[in-house]
Amino acid sequence: MIITRYMERAHGWDRRVFHWINRIQNPSLLNAALRTLTHLGGALFTITLTLSVALFAPEPWRTTSLQSLAALALSFLITTLIKRKVRRIRPYLALEGVRVGKNPLKDPSFPSGHSTAIFSIITPFLFMGSWVAVSLILIALIVSISRIYLGLHYPSDCLVGSFVGSMTGVLTIAMISL
Repeated sequence: MIITRYMERAHGWDRRVFHWINRIQNPSLLNAALRTLTHLGGALFTITLTLSVALFAPEPWRTTSLQSLAALALSFLITTLIKRKVRRIRPYLALEGVRVGKNPLKDPSFPSGHSTAIFSIITPFLFMGSWVAVSLILIALIVSISRIYLGLHYPSDCLVGSFVGSMTGVLTIAMISL
């Protein structure tokens, strides 16, 4: 009974925050920026970036990029398994009045694969202590928020995706550093 009430409250929060972000006024510049930046969490960008840095950058960037690539692969497997198990319907299919872009995804929503991917690849770079850490965190947060703005994910999808990505990043650092 207590768990049921907690889940109802959590789902209510998820829907309220989703609608608040998804219904932000749609100035063309913001809309274009988020529709473009969301792809930074996509497979094409994340794989290309990590492979390019691993192949062409000097140390310690090369090793860190290999950690990112390993985290990306592991996080993809984890996210795929969770999506197949949970099978949460995307918000634009479950709620009315949702603004959604062209060619929306139809696979399960939970957790956000883009949020998982971007956090998995940035986490090893955060441990380098480099000046780019703040920029990477901001980019990853924008990618996650863009997924909600575009009507493709609930906030909890993005939060869990960010957590899975970050934890796989930390795990690969620990494993590869041994």
